[in-house]
Amino acid sequence: MTMKKGTWNCMILSCYKSEPLEESENQVFKHNSFRRLSLTDVSNPSSPLCVEDLSNSFAGPKLHIFTFAELRIITQSFARINLLGEGGFGPVYKGFIDDKLRPGLKAQPVAVKSLDLDGMQGHKEWMAEIIFLGQLRHPHLVKLIGYCCEEDQRLLVYEYMPRGSLENQLFRRYSAALPWSTRMKIALEAAKGLAFLHESDKPVIFRDFKTSNILLDSDYTAKLSDFGLAKDGPEGEETHVTTRVMGTQGYAAPEYVMTGHLTTMSDVYSFGVVLLELLTGKRSMDDTRLGREQSLVECTRPLLKDQHKLDRIIDPRLEGQFPYNGAQKAAALAYKCLSHNPKGRPTMSCVVKVLESLQDFDDTFSAPFVYIVPDETSAKKCFEKEGMESEEETETQKTRRRGWRNRIKLPLSRIAFSDSAIYDNIGSGFNSPYNSSKVEV
Repeated sequence: MTMKKGTWNCMILSCYKSEPLEESENQVFKHNSFRRLSLTDVSNPSSPLCVEDLSNSFAGPKLHIFTFAELRIITQSFARINLLGEGGFGPVYKGFIDDKLRPGLKAQPVAVKSLDLDGMQGHKEWMAEIIFLGQLRHPHLVKLIGYCCEEDQRLLVYEYMPRGSLENQLFRRYSAALPWSTRMKIALEAAKGLAFLHESDKPVIFRDFKTSNILLDSDYTAKLSDFGLAKDGPEGEETHVTTRVMGTQGYAAPEYVMTGHLTTMSDVYSFGVVLLELLTGKRSMDDTRLGREQSLVECTRPLLKDQHKLDRIIDPRLEGQFPYNGAQKAAALAYKCLSHNPKGRPTMSCVVKVLESLQDFDDTFSAPFVYIVPDETSAKKCFEKEGMESEEETETQKTRRRGWRNRIKLPLSRIAFSDSAIYDNIGSGFNSPYNSSKVEV
């Protein structure tokens, strides 16, 4: 959405630079310790707020108001080499703040998100990020450090998350698959972030929960990001919020798509989609798949309630290295979250309890086995021996025989071993689950 500068000036009168107070490192603010400003409060034309007023209105640490010149220094003039990615809001750059830039602000790497004036989002989404992340602090919400408002420029400065998004870690090719325990850890922490939003005095509906909006720290700690589409939830006797349908195809709840009625259960459905992606290793929507298989939920949800079909669902890249009972419980949870009836879905606090019980499961093989990969020489000898023993076959069969190079198909996928002693011999081979160096940073 492209918005003119004149419109912005009506909503925010001016941009001032203020010196924020020093923030404690481990300070976390509970949602019930202050009255949170909502988007409705800020958008009320009878009481317009400037940027400085907005920052001062928040309880707890004030957000830093950066100048555009400072952000150019931080990102090396928004160098392409520092480009982390680009979403609906605009490009995101990696930067570094040294301890001399701003008193009270420690030296640290940051992520700077710049609004694309020709993109899909605009000033309203920029404001939503500030309103929500400027007031809500939680270990599993990404930390907003500050923002910039100068003429047409609208930028946001966040803490830097070294491992990027869950989407990149889960679906990228030619890299080691995320272990089962890591997947369940990410699912639990993302669920805690959503539960915190839903249980606030003023409930918040995330509305765009998906793998690309879950960021990962160096130790795979998950944090929710991108609050541009977040909405204040219903209060009092209200049952839902009516709004235009926005979000991402494949993640939006069916009742929200059909009616525009938004509730916390809409987020629960989206969480179920992400949990299903963690279980299967497949994207929620994939145009390369045929027919109804393009929708992961549509083709997979009927299988979730049948424990005998679990092997058809679980990501084959795990190569059997997952606890079968834990996978059954996770599949059952995903099935409930994806219920077509919103009332049949669990609350996020219930989801958290189930996922907490799955954290004790170790990465074990669902069906222990040992497979020795043959080398080319031994395979050739084996096949030649087989050929000598089959001299009694008919002449027609002999003409159909092909050379060993064409007939032997060596395994294409990585082989999982159940004997830990084998890994001691292999060392840091790429098949070893104990090789931590194979995860790209």
